[in-house]
Parts: sequence; C-alpha cells; structure tokens
Amino acid sequence: MTMRYWVVIPAAGAGRRMGDSSVPKQYLPLEGRTVLEHAAAPFLADANCVGLVLVLAADDAHFARLPLAANPHVTTTVGGAERRDSVLAGLQWLADRVTDDPWVLVHDAARPCLTPSAIDAVLAAAQTDGEGAVLALRITDTVKRADAQGRIDATVPRDGLWRAQTPQAFRLRRLMDALTRCPTATDEASAIETLGGRARLVPGSPDNLKITEAADLVLARRILAGEQSMAEQRVGFGIDVHAFGPGDHVWLGGVKIAHDHGIVAHSDGDVILHALCDALLGAVGLGDIGQHFPDTDPRWKGAASLEFVRHVLGLVGERGFALVNADITLLGEAPRISPHRATIRATLAAALGLTEDRVNIKATTTEKLGYLGRREGLAAEAVVLVQSRS
Repeated sequence: MTMRYWVVIPAAGAGRRMGDSSVPKQYLPLEGRTVLEHAAAPFLADANCVGLVLVLAADDAHFARLPLAANPHVTTTVGGAERRDSVLAGLQWLADRVTDDPWVLVHDAARPCLTPSAIDAVLAAAQTDGEGAVLALRITDTVKRADAQGRIDATVPRDGLWRAQTPQAFRLRRLMDALTRCPTATDEASAIETLGGRARLVPGSPDNLKITEAADLVLARRILAGEQSMAEQRVGFGIDVHAFGPGDHVWLGGVKIAHDHGIVAHSDGDVILHALCDALLGAVGLGDIGQHFPDTDPRWKGAASLEFVRHVLGLVGERGFALVNADITLLGEAPRISPHRATIRATLAAALGLTEDRVNIKATTTEKLGYLGRREGLAAEAVVLVQSRS
C-alpha cells in the first residue's frame, strides 16, 4: 500500500561548528545548489510526499532567494533556539492544518546526500512496525570513552550500538506529545523512548552524512558527483509555434509582455513553456504536449502554461527522473525579450526548482525570412537534460 507522508526539516540553526562562515551551513553552496536544497530534493521528487515544512530562523535572510521558496509544495514557519523547538514548531504548523494523524518524516537540513531508496526503506519499516522508524548506522569500530583530559577511560562494548541518522518517521500526534514531554531530546527517537516507544532501526549508508565541519562539504561533493556520474541521463527536444492574432500582449516563459498583437491559442499560447513541456515529455518517452493538453479539452481553455509545466514535471518525477538544466531559444522578429530576459529566467528557474545558472534563455530572428520574418507569429525550441533519481 502506498504510504503518504509529510516532511519537517528544521533549518533554523546557525551551524556554529562550521568555523568562521557567515552563512549558515544549510545555505552553503554544494554542486550547483545549497545544502538545504539537496536535503529537500528527494522528498519533493517523491509523489507520495504531501508537502514539506521548512522551519527557519526568525531573521533568516537566505531562503527567500532560493528557487525552493517558489515551490508550491514547500511552506515555512519560524523555529526556536534548539533543534527540538524547531521540530515542534514544524509539527504544530502541520497539526493546525490537518485533521488526521499523518506520518511525518523529520530530516536534518544538513544531510544533502539522502537517496530515494533510503526514504522508501524508512517508510516501509514504519508502515510495517507501526511505531516508527529511524535511519541509522551500525557501529563497527571499537568505541572508546575519554576522561576530562582526553585519555581513554574505558572501551565500550559496541554490540547493539547504532548511530542515528535522519529521516526519522513517526505519527504526528505521538511525536508532538513525546517532544513536548522531553525537553532534553537530541532527536525524535529519543523523545519517543520517553513514552515507552521503540522505533525500528533501518540500516542506512555512510554517504548520508551530516555537514558539521568544512571537511564534510568536500566529502559530500564527492558523493554527489559520484551519484550524478552513475545516474541515467536523457536529452529531450521540443518545439512550438503560434500565430499572432488580435490582442495587446503575449506570454513568454510565464511573463506577460506588452505587444501590438496577441497569440492565437487554446491556452495562453506561451511558446517557450510549450516547447519546454515537449522537451521534458520527450526526454522520458511520454509523447507530446498535444496528447496531454489537447485543444479539444475545455479544461485547458485559456490556461496558464505554467500549470502545464508543473503537471509535466510531476510526470517526469513519476518516471524517476529530475530535471538538470534547460536551454531555450525564442525565434521571432518581435517582441524583443532583452528587457525581460532576467525576469523570464528567474520565473522559469522558480517554476522548475533550479538555480538560474541551469536555465538559459536565448532569442534570435530569421533575418526577415519566412513566416517568422514576416512577423506572423513566434516559435521556440527547448533542449533539456534529465537524470534518474536512483
């Protein structure tokens, strides 16, 4: 049975152990994204994830600049001084808006290398066990306890010892109760233990490291680079053409631009977004835009093409792929997009969940040749790269 769930990510910390960095560790750059964006990505790509609650510091000055801020499946609330306080704030936000008792996965903002298979394993264990589940690593090294001077005080038996990771999965109401009663909890499982609960341990991976020191970033880069090199990659190409008609504006890349003509189309006629959708559908072998949004269907009459993009991205995710980058070319004599290029790029990046350096917008004319040269319409071409999430 498919298990639907929510995610809470406490991201209000300042990363005091990262040295002199003025940027909290969850916002440090890592392989084209921030650490936080990597931590959130596998959940947002999972169709079973209902939504993600990010718990931020009251004075957070970084999140609003991320493409993540425009994702409709992401919401934010304000956290507290300690991790437990922030998790409780996220759970309270959720409890105020749902009437049932959903499963909640709590994940560290500084764990950027989580895999979809690890999420699946935690969900399966939680569903089977009923109490909850914790991703963890069995301790295989000899464990030493030190005295105040840093000398060995004792060798600790390692039998049955595990290092807890995240995500940790529990029912919303029970976890809220446990954290409320246990102000000293260092993770969710330790709070559940105070109520007599015994969560199931799910073997994790050393790659699911937590960014604590600067050296961890170097290791995380190697892990992510290795995952990308092993992932299946596919290229998709799309093209769209629309004729001019009566009107005073056109839509390009989700941006309304004043023009002396409109576009003849069933929807808003955004050639950039239509070409992008075709490219995405082609990359994962799902036909073309006409099959998914036929002009005979009244649901799409006058529809905003950004809705097409969101729907198509969902289909790409269901096929197990994620978008890496997009390169788009607009063809036509007018309107000129130079004054709007930055806005189009930012709008597309937000809609696609990418950083702006992964979205490129170009424009060219046909040197007054053909129907485009005669200003009878507009065309766009798009090329995308997608890669598997496994």
